[in-house]
Amino acid sequence: MRAAAGHGVDKRAVRDYRVTLRKLAIRDDELFDDVLSSDAASMRESSLDAKTYALVQLAALVAVGGSPPAYRPVIDRALARGASVDEIVGTLIAVTSASGAPRVVSAAPAVGLAVGYDVRQALEEWESSR
Repeated sequence: MRAAAGHGVDKRAVRDYRVTLRKLAIRDDELFDDVLSSDAASMRESSLDAKTYALVQLAALVAVGGSPPAYRPVIDRALARGASVDEIVGTLIAVTSASGAPRVVSAAPAVGLAVGYDVRQALEEWESSR
């Protein structure tokens, strides 16, 4: 089955993207119950690999303006699933055009803390050295 010219669809849970899109559009209870039941079920239904799934979750968190404490578990999962810090920061860059600079500016310090870098402290030190 093909989604668009040259773009194959994984034949795992998303067996037929047209059926899945219809189910999403009508908020099919069975699909949503499964997807919301666990992270593993949601990842299985998405047909994304674990790292990509984690980075998409990070992008969504930025897009909705997640609270600072919400970033650590998402980033911990991304790192555990093989994402590099550069890929995590790259996700912020990638989501900027869709979510807007203010969302990314707000997320950057929380993402920094989650990867072991205190952006605010670094900015204060930089400011005091000028």
